[in-house]
Amino acid sequence: MSKPSLIDKLDHALFNAIYSRNLVYNTCWEDPAIDRQALALGPDDTMLVISSAGCNVLDYALLGPKRIHAVDANPRQIALLELKIAAIRALDYDDYFAIFGEGHHSDFKNLYQQKLRVQLSPFARQWWDKHWDWFAGKHGSFYFHGLSGMVARGVRAYFKLRPGLASAINALLDAKSLPEQQKIYDERVSPLLWNKTVNWIISRQFVMSLLGVPYPQRKLVEAQHEFGIHGFIRGAVEYVFRQLPLSDNYFYRVYLTGRYRRDCCPEYLKETGFNALKAGLVDRIELHTTTVTELLSQNETPISRFVLLDHMDWMSSYYPDALVEEWNAILSRATPGARILLRSAQSKPAFLESIRVGPGQNRLREIFHFDDALADSLQSGDRVHTYAGFVIADAKA
Repeated sequence: MSKPSLIDKLDHALFNAIYSRNLVYNTCWEDPAIDRQALALGPDDTMLVISSAGCNVLDYALLGPKRIHAVDANPRQIALLELKIAAIRALDYDDYFAIFGEGHHSDFKNLYQQKLRVQLSPFARQWWDKHWDWFAGKHGSFYFHGLSGMVARGVRAYFKLRPGLASAINALLDAKSLPEQQKIYDERVSPLLWNKTVNWIISRQFVMSLLGVPYPQRKLVEAQHEFGIHGFIRGAVEYVFRQLPLSDNYFYRVYLTGRYRRDCCPEYLKETGFNALKAGLVDRIELHTTTVTELLSQNETPISRFVLLDHMDWMSSYYPDALVEEWNAILSRATPGARILLRSAQSKPAFLESIRVGPGQNRLREIFHFDDALADSLQSGDRVHTYAGFVIADAKA
């Protein structure tokens, strides 16, 4: 792991300045359907999950694990999951779907003040007191707010300037078959979507930072793709739009339209999922505003399933010593046979080969079994496809 360059340090300062004041993710961009297959959750499992927007925490809860520890160092992300949990407990399904499915409820202010606010922690209450209008404001959808939402709003504004492209995208989302998708994409979307202006915009580091991609992670992408970041993004979009059915791809639907449909949404937003969570499954979630290492150091509960997203990419550049400390903490709390999932901008993350942990300072692959074959097979069906690498590691039984 190389030392951060001056550009790395400047970007990190900007990254921290932006992230320390904002909600970054208004929805999760990791496919829980892939995770479900990899995790094989059972009633005795205790999980540690990086919360992000909380969508996937709620998805995993539907499978009935014993306990889910949702952790995030950004208190605004935890505040979003708090709001979702409060709404599950206090509201009926139609109101809940309007808020988090359609991203807009005309009476949200009253619902918030009368039913939701009292359930929130002091920080979450303070945050939503200032931002409740995200669900009832002029931009028409909660999903056009937060840092990633700002980019989605920009994409929507661009489509308004190009009605032919907007029409083609809508037709693509409504396609009834994969061959129809491919035809619409090849003939109507691709010729209008990709040009020098778009390539330039999506290559700007500021845009990448809004999407949660710091400079070192961007470098990892560029090292693997001859056309740089815009080439990687185009490849990911083309794979999804041409190779995977969009009928259940709620990730791109909400990003492009600002709302889900009841037949195309996360499991926690479906009526059966909502009712199951409301009946008690949501009570198995425990929230923590802290780091993974701090939680594991403070909590002696053994963990059998870890979902760690992609945070190790930027830790390997910014905080390599802390990353080693985190792996040691994971090793100390993992149950025999515990399973760890993580994602990366690298198809084969280099930091996994260099880190040494444990009393004997062993390599990770000497301590954990990495199921590369299973990870690769599941990755091909990932409906988001913005990560080059999907990693499954098992502690020794």
